Amino acid sequence: MAVQSMTGFARHEGSSQEGGFLWELRSVNGKGLDLRLRLPQGLEALEPDLRRLAAGALGRGNIQASLQFRRADRVSSLVVNENMLQKVLALSNQLVADGHAGPPAADGILAIKGIIETGEDTDDPEMLAARSAAVLAGFREAIERLAEARRTEGQALAEILAARLREISGLVDRAERDPARSTETIRTRLRDQVAALIGADDRLDEGRLHQEAALLATRADIREELDRLRAHVEAATSLLREGGPIGRRLEFLSQEFHRESNTICSKSNAASLTAIGLELKVVVDQFREQVQNLE
Repeated sequence: MAVQSMTGFARHEGSSQEGGFLWELRSVNGKGLDLRLRLPQGLEALEPDLRRLAAGALGRGNIQASLQFRRADRVSSLVVNENMLQKVLALSNQLVADGHAGPPAADGILAIKGIIETGEDTDDPEMLAARSAAVLAGFREAIERLAEARRTEGQALAEILAARLREISGLVDRAERDPARSTETIRTRLRDQVAALIGADDRLDEGRLHQEAALLATRADIREELDRLRAHVEAATSLLREGGPIGRRLEFLSQEFHRESNTICSKSNAASLTAIGLELKVVVDQFREQVQNLE
């Protein structure tokens, strides 16, 4: 199963007997699946079906879906607004009775704005059903295109993440080989530091010096952190090969990467190990940023 990003864009144009329409879909990161619809008046009843189609194709992401509808040129009919007409006639009769006006002419009444309205035959059940079916089919196609766009970007992200994992693995190997981790190196450094402080190198207690060096080496040992980092790299690599909705699991692993790299920096007893730990933190942050785009 392919790795899928949560960002993408898709559009689809279609038509029905009533006119043409255009679907535009935009997807960005989200903790869950959030579909926000912008539908023309009269198509609100399609929302449950649209949400079902989206949930069947996408797992996570904030989706904005807008529908534009262009009605075909049709012959309009004239419709009398009876409610408005009755109000105008009542007011006119009152003015005539009070002597403020003469009897109104029919053409004058019909010229009043709101009395005559244009209407279209939009209540044909068969036409409305055909329009709904076409709009739903168009949305299904747009969702499939969006999912394909997200899969394409997801593949690119998977390659970037794999490269970051190789960098992390390489840094773990460098830390493993760093000579500053050896007890002998720590003892030599400790001897030099103590000698510089007391200026009496020949009077140092070698046994006590060795004990202190061993203690410092134990406190600064990063063997467990390196082993856990290798295990996390292996787990993340396996998830990328597995594919599918792996974003949440990779987010957890990225947190573990961050924790181990911080511990290495805090335990470091040499500039070389600190430098490796800082490089690890940079690569891990890059890994976390990209993981947040995955479904």
